[in-house]
Amino acid sequence: MTHPMISLRNVSRTYPGGVTALAGVSLDIAHGELVAIVGPSGSGKSTMLNTIGTLDRPTGGTVRIDGYDVAELSDSQLSALRATRIGFVFQHFHLAAKVPAVDNVADGLLYTGMRKAERRRRAAAALKRVGLGHRLDHEPHELSGGERQRVAIARAVAGEPPLVLADEPTGALDSASGAGVMELLRELNAAGTTIVIITHDREIAAGLPRQVHMRDGRITADSAAPRELASEAAR
Repeated sequence: MTHPMISLRNVSRTYPGGVTALAGVSLDIAHGELVAIVGPSGSGKSTMLNTIGTLDRPTGGTVRIDGYDVAELSDSQLSALRATRIGFVFQHFHLAAKVPAVDNVADGLLYTGMRKAERRRRAAAALKRVGLGHRLDHEPHELSGGERQRVAIARAVAGEPPLVLADEPTGALDSASGAGVMELLRELNAAGTTIVIITHDREIAAGLPRQVHMRDGRITADSAAPRELASEAAR
């Protein structure tokens, strides 16, 4: 690939009232990387994820996703980009109650233009991929926390997007379930998916190939950067 999967240049995000969540952030993430963005509450990491996922527009700078300049896309084009190029995994699952797992996953493909039968076929395949082929017809209340997060991951990858963004994917899980989810994300990455994980857990971040540390809306360290550049960023 000639371009990064994610490219941010001098990206800022200031909210009404003057609160600055991102302050001139620049970052490249290549195709196939597995990256942790880590920092304390209020560091800007969730705003970073929302900006990468095109859920939030920056107030300055340039965001490119898989070569596309987000600022040049219409709302319908952004929706299409999210539907086909980006999968989202959230801490609190966001599964519809009283809806079988297979339909929770299939509903995540509504905006792809696929027919219902194809959506359900892909949903079933995704659930099997995350080890839940025996839970297709189970509703969320019949699943453990770890299983519900696996359903959420299946929903994120059912459309085979090249990029998955995970916001504190283990935050609502016990340690054993969290370890299982992280192993699953590593397996998906090994199969070629670019994965960016937001976490406040430094132990989880330390187990990933690349860690980007944030504080006060800025990148303070990046394990992929030469030492002298990382030191400069931390000043």
